[in-house]
Amino acid sequence: MKVYLAGFNVDTAVLKELEQTAGKREDLTPEVLSAAYARISRDPRPINEIRNEAKKEVERSRKSNETIIFKMGHHSVAEHAVFNFDILGVSRFAMEEAEKFRLCSYTEKSQRYITLDKDFVIPQEIKGTPLEGRFVKMVQLQNEAYFKLFEKLKDYVFKKHEKLAADPKKHNLLEGFAKEDARYITSLATESQVGVTVNARILELMLRRFASHPLAEVKKLGKSIYEQVNPIAPSIVIFREANDRDLKTYPELKETLKEFIKKTKKPASKKGIKEVELVEFPKEGDKLILAALLHTFDNLSYEQCKSIAARLNKEQSKKIFKTSWQNMQFYDSMLREFEYVNLTFNIILSAACFGQLKRHRMSTITTQAYDPNLGITIPESIKETGMEKYFKEIVDKTNEVYAAINKETPLAAPYILTNAHRRRVLMRLNLRELYHISRLREDAHAQWDIQNISHLMSKEVKRIMPLASSLLCGKDKYNETYQNIFGHLPKVVQASLPGARRIK
Repeated sequence: MKVYLAGFNVDTAVLKELEQTAGKREDLTPEVLSAAYARISRDPRPINEIRNEAKKEVERSRKSNETIIFKMGHHSVAEHAVFNFDILGVSRFAMEEAEKFRLCSYTEKSQRYITLDKDFVIPQEIKGTPLEGRFVKMVQLQNEAYFKLFEKLKDYVFKKHEKLAADPKKHNLLEGFAKEDARYITSLATESQVGVTVNARILELMLRRFASHPLAEVKKLGKSIYEQVNPIAPSIVIFREANDRDLKTYPELKETLKEFIKKTKKPASKKGIKEVELVEFPKEGDKLILAALLHTFDNLSYEQCKSIAARLNKEQSKKIFKTSWQNMQFYDSMLREFEYVNLTFNIILSAACFGQLKRHRMSTITTQAYDPNLGITIPESIKETGMEKYFKEIVDKTNEVYAAINKETPLAAPYILTNAHRRRVLMRLNLRELYHISRLREDAHAQWDIQNISHLMSKEVKRIMPLASSLLCGKDKYNETYQNIFGHLPKVVQASLPGARRIK
């Protein structure tokens, strides 16, 4: 066996320094990796030799990429070229579009840990119009409210957590609690920044989607990304222009569906809104997972496995589930067989909460527009500090400006809405993914809004498949939940306890 490190991410500043000392090099491009790996299936030589040849002949490698990827249709070869982008000065609203792509990695500036400044994006759609002044004035008012709430909440948090406040090292943590809730009054126009890692195949898709997007800010983002990558890798990012599929399909669907939607439809009442509703699920979820487990370990058809699972009593079913869990720790993922149960949720949540939910991209998430008729999510700390009335006054003024912009330029209107405003989300995921969300988002250290939503999701599932969902919980509750099921702590935990004997 031989393993060679073919490449790794290097900061572009380091590459420039190398060029300054060693001279300009044509092979400083990920295209050579794509070209080399594309030849593996038909070239008998060792991969490292093919790669060395590709590195020496960059122009030939580029032509090879164009032929293999675009003429022969082997697009997966482009996935071997990976890029890292620093994206700055993009609004929180546009960032939602940038972070829609599943097979990318994102790390975004958190409004929970960083004190916000007064930077915000003015939508191109309203620049130079009478609406611009009203928009700017409203955002400035929201930002003033943010700092006012932050100071009030900081005092509140420090008094509430006196023991932590006594330790200066904990002050940043406590200030973070205040920032976390104060940000609910800031707009979706607030600037953010994100680090993105993406392969060339997904990047090309991203650029097409951005080019087809109606928002000027998103179009501009796509152009800026392309300007950075084109000089480095011109042969693997080609189909980047707007296309009919992305440009026209949703607008045309909207027009077609109008005739099927009743014109008399009334906005949802702010009272009695159910934040999380499990709208679609299998009737026998526990049995389906049991059947999948049976299918893995015997040469039976799936129908035979379902028949066996249907005959199992509760104790027999519990024994199988417990066996599948007994060696797990809180950081372990659920077995893949748990993916055979699909769950669809209708969720109403704040923009702040959606910013975290959208991270779970292995699920299917489609959204409606932000809707002031759905009300707002107000942090409990705002209410407890007596600032709820003030908070609502800012929101009411925001809604007035939103209505004015929405009447003239609907595309730009959502920018003025706050992190407290809500939208409807349709989310489909399998039970294995829900376990991942539960571990991360139900944990006591998770932000309270997403913590509440994920808890309600788990609660809904436990109602309809109590056995398979028995271990759903945040990681802080994992050992306790495990002990309730097995009567003892996980072995690794036992071994770490003071005075514990070594467990074999």
